[in-house]
Amino acid sequence: MKKKDPNYVIKLEKAIVEKYGEEAVQHPQSDWSDEKEKQYIEDLKKLYASRREDETPDKVEINGVFVASKLINNDSNRSCPVCETYSFKSNDDVYMTKFSCCEKCYIQWVEGREERWKKGWRPE
Repeated sequence: MKKKDPNYVIKLEKAIVEKYGEEAVQHPQSDWSDEKEKQYIEDLKKLYASRREDETPDKVEINGVFVASKLINNDSNRSCPVCETYSFKSNDDVYMTKFSCCEKCYIQWVEGREERWKKGWRPE
C-alpha cells in the first residue's frame, strides 16, 4: 500500500495555477465587498420582480380546473368527419391524426381496408 503524500494538495494547486492562472485557486469571497453584495441583492430583486410580472398568465376555468389561456388551442376539431360525433377520448386522437376519423369509425369502416381509405373512399 502506498503512503499518502502530505504535499499532494500543494502540488495539485501549483499545477492548477500553472495551467489556469492564479484566479483559479482563489477563494470566491476574496474580492467580494459590501458594495458588490448590495448591488447583487438589488439585481436579484429586479430580476424576480420582472419574472413575477411575466408569470401571471390569463387563466380560464375549464370543467373546474384553471388552465393557462396560452395552452388552449381553439383550432382543434374533435368531431369525426364521418359520423360527426364529438369525442374526448385519447384513442380518437390517434385515429383522427392518421385516418381522419374516430376509433369507432376506424373499426367499422377502415380496419383491414386502409389502402382504400387512403385513396379517398368514405361511407355515405
